[in-house]
Amino acid sequence: MSATAALTPDLLALPRKTAAAQPNLIGMTREALRAALIAAGVPERQGKMRERQVWAWLYERGVREFDAMSNLSKDLRATLDGLYRIERPEIVTRQVSKDGTRKYLLRIEGGHEVEAVYIPEEDRGTLCVSSQVGCTLTCSFCHTGTQTLVRNLTAGEIVGQILICRDDLGEWPEEGATNAGDKRLLSNIVLMGMGEPLYNFDGVRDAMKIAMDGEGISLSRRRITLSTSGVVPLIARAGEEIGTMLAISLHGTTDAVRDTLVPINKKWNVETLMQACRDYPRLSNSERITFEYVMLDGVNDSDADAKRLVKLIEGIPAKINLIPFNPWPGAPYQRSSWERIEAFAEIVNRAGYASPVRTPRGQDIMAACGQLKSETERARKARPSETV
Repeated sequence: MSATAALTPDLLALPRKTAAAQPNLIGMTREALRAALIAAGVPERQGKMRERQVWAWLYERGVREFDAMSNLSKDLRATLDGLYRIERPEIVTRQVSKDGTRKYLLRIEGGHEVEAVYIPEEDRGTLCVSSQVGCTLTCSFCHTGTQTLVRNLTAGEIVGQILICRDDLGEWPEEGATNAGDKRLLSNIVLMGMGEPLYNFDGVRDAMKIAMDGEGISLSRRRITLSTSGVVPLIARAGEEIGTMLAISLHGTTDAVRDTLVPINKKWNVETLMQACRDYPRLSNSERITFEYVMLDGVNDSDADAKRLVKLIEGIPAKINLIPFNPWPGAPYQRSSWERIEAFAEIVNRAGYASPVRTPRGQDIMAACGQLKSETERARKARPSETV
């Protein structure tokens, strides 16, 4: 892409079916997919075999049309085409930052829009996935938090973000090949986009099980990180039922500060959150919890804050991600100076915790951490009679 942050039209989407009532196979669990195939006339004794075949076409090959499923009979392909959809979100715009970061504005059912961001690095490629349209948490440093919650994404809409990115990267195997190459361009997923993942528990769980399935997208659970602002009652359940790595959006070391930055703290305070982390069922030295900490000038970046942070996480296998604040229009905060960030990191490091400073990526296209927000819902509010 020669033009930094240039908007490009959707060159990837195929025409969408008009029969919106047709169920979408993307996002179905294996059990639901098998039931759908049997309902379409597949003999029950063939159900598991046909399910595996279709699953591989959807998630190993990334096909978008039933006609491409060459190991199914023509009659079955035609039947499935009449009953079901294979549908991803629609790309509205695709922006590419000067640092290679890609931001996708995606339209989902009902005309709502969400954003997903792909961040390429030397040793990995990470997709930041959204789980809700908008957000209910109103974290004061986060642009997404200024947009009200509209609805949860379905499992298909969450998985669809992964499929769209792989489409764009050209990462599906060529016809006749057994894999897409040794180095995966999309190797990691972080549930750190729009929304609070644990407030869409079922959709996130089902989508991540699809992403981790060894006969499809096949991402290791250790390459997927679920970030929560602190929905304490669901943290242990996430460890048991989803099983990915865990990140906590902490951002403050006292209840007074965190109540302002992350208002969910008023419901489950710092002490309660830390206990939930200590009780996390997958906690070990090989599966550390990541604590995310946005650096805000004069708010949470003092030496005293760093020392309190070390005390709070004492005994928890952890690492600290220090995030320089990424500004957005009207933001009430400023980024901490690099000298202050480095001094903060040094205190944490001396206590024995890794504290990498996250390099801001995609700032020129508002794709950095805390900057995601679809402007579509603002426009929809101006049309209150519109059906959603």
